[in-house]
Amino acid sequence: MTEDGRPLGVLMVCGQRIDGASLYTSEGSHTETVGEWTAKSALGPGLSTWALDAPAEGWETAGSAALLDAGTTYHLRGWTKGDSRSSTAVDFTPEDLEQLAPGHVRYYGPTSTLTVPVAEFEATACKKH
Repeated sequence: MTEDGRPLGVLMVCGQRIDGASLYTSEGSHTETVGEWTAKSALGPGLSTWALDAPAEGWETAGSAALLDAGTTYHLRGWTKGDSRSSTAVDFTPEDLEQLAPGHVRYYGPTSTLTVPVAEFEATACKKH
């Protein structure tokens, strides 16, 4: 979350690469993509962030998270072209985002969903548990 309350996509690439990210909903076997971001250059190891609600520098954007439906669960995950690798998805609702303080990130940790400062996420997300 930015200081002015805008949602961010946050990926910690651990040792490989990520080419993009998708925001989607799913109900049963039906999946609907809400937004998709393709990095203009593959993301190498390290932290990457981008705006979810508007076009972002360094990304090609299809859709956005500008209008999320209350009570709907969304999933955000990073992927490689060909889907040979992907990040662990994080689930959230618009209500979860309202509770997220600026400078914090929500992610799926070793056993549950965690909300931590971005610096803590960056320091711990790639550690083996």
